[in-house]
Amino acid sequence: MRVFNRNNKREIGSQYETLAKEYLSRQGLQYLESNYHSRFGEIDLIMSQENTLVFIEVKYRKSQQFGHAAEMVNYQKSQKLIKTAMVWLKRHGHTINNTSFRFDVIAIHQQGNDIEWIKNAITQG
Repeated sequence: MRVFNRNNKREIGSQYETLAKEYLSRQGLQYLESNYHSRFGEIDLIMSQENTLVFIEVKYRKSQQFGHAAEMVNYQKSQKLIKTAMVWLKRHGHTINNTSFRFDVIAIHQQGNDIEWIKNAITQG
């Protein structure tokens, strides 16, 4: 069983984001950036898989008693992620027409012992 530092939410979040990054790296994704901020919000991880950019939201819950971690990514949060990704794309010389990208969610439960990767969890439009 993994034991994470319980000092504060930011530290705990950072530990789970690192866990998600390591998990995705083992699945073949290449790490690009983490905790990208714009005026619209934050993207936890930005990685690439083959020729596709992957914008990743990491969510964790101690237990599923009150719902699945992925359920925390609601419509409002999705819109913030999409807008922030559009800023990132523009700042890096990409457009939605010339770049393949998607939005994934990593849902973590049981203190990191249960990791679920949900590809294309958020759709535009």
